[in-house]
Amino acid sequence: MTITPTDLRKNLFKLLDEVVSTGKTLEINRNGTILKIIPPKKISKFDKLKKHNTMTCSPEDIIENNWEKEWVDDLS
Repeated sequence: MTITPTDLRKNLFKLLDEVVSTGKTLEINRNGTILKIIPPKKISKFDKLKKHNTMTCSPEDIIENNWEKEWVDDLS
C-alpha cells in the first residue's frame, strides 16, 4: 500500500498497527521518493535458543567405536 505523508500523519497509529499485524510493508510517497516502513522479521523461539556443541567428535567416530572393552555385565 502506498500513501502520502498527510495520510500517514492522520492515521499513524492505525497504519503502524496494520503493518505489525499483517506483516506487509507500508510505502510513503514523499515528492516522488518512496519511503518504506517494513515490519520486523518474526523470530521463532527456536532461533532464540543458544547453540550448544554437544558432540566433541564426528558421528562416524561413535559408530565405529568398539564398546566391548567398556561393557560391564553386572545385571545378574
